[in-house]
Amino acid sequence: MLINADFSLRAIVTPEEQRWTASPQPGVERVMLDRVGGEKARATSLVRYAPGSSFQAHEHPGGEEILVLSGTFADDESEYPEGWYLRNPPGSSHSPSSPKGAVIFVKLWQMDANDQVVTRIDTHAPATWREVDGQQMCPLHVSPRERVCLLRLPAGAEVLNPAEDDCELLIVSGALVEGNQHYAAGSWLRFPAGGFTTLHADEGGATVYFRQGQLIGLGDLR
Repeated sequence: MLINADFSLRAIVTPEEQRWTASPQPGVERVMLDRVGGEKARATSLVRYAPGSSFQAHEHPGGEEILVLSGTFADDESEYPEGWYLRNPPGSSHSPSSPKGAVIFVKLWQMDANDQVVTRIDTHAPATWREVDGQQMCPLHVSPRERVCLLRLPAGAEVLNPAEDDCELLIVSGALVEGNQHYAAGSWLRFPAGGFTTLHADEGGATVYFRQGQLIGLGDLR
């Protein structure tokens, strides 16, 4: 299966374009934002858990990255309410579930094999935020290949991509504007290196997941 699989092209999926489809696990649905592969795939998705739904224990050979957008996500270790960010390294395993329901943003099979850091960050905690280059930022992950953070943008503030790397955004709250185009909360945007455009927060501001660096495909994994 190939969905937005050409990383040399920009890709945008707005909430109006999202199509929720059933996963093999009852009570779990997903929106496939990009995907290379079948059921075990290099994938970026929104995943919705019905209350009480769960997966059996399974491994993630290429790692897994999660941002909890609403509700409460759970695994073998703990429960993670809205705002928690998790990284499970390549070779890790878990039994995910959601006792009360949840929506999460998930990236699978997009980590270097040497990236063995386990991350758990409560992005609602004030101590996780700092000012960087005039922007309110919550750093989530830094490695030679990628930098991941949340940005809080006041009205009119521009999203900066100084290195002009590949980058990816998910609008967590508020909205971004590109020319005459308005991207509401839930919109997902991906830009190839050199293809980044001018994006700024609308009059209500925005909170944005922002990933900058090399887009890792299955063929890049070492």
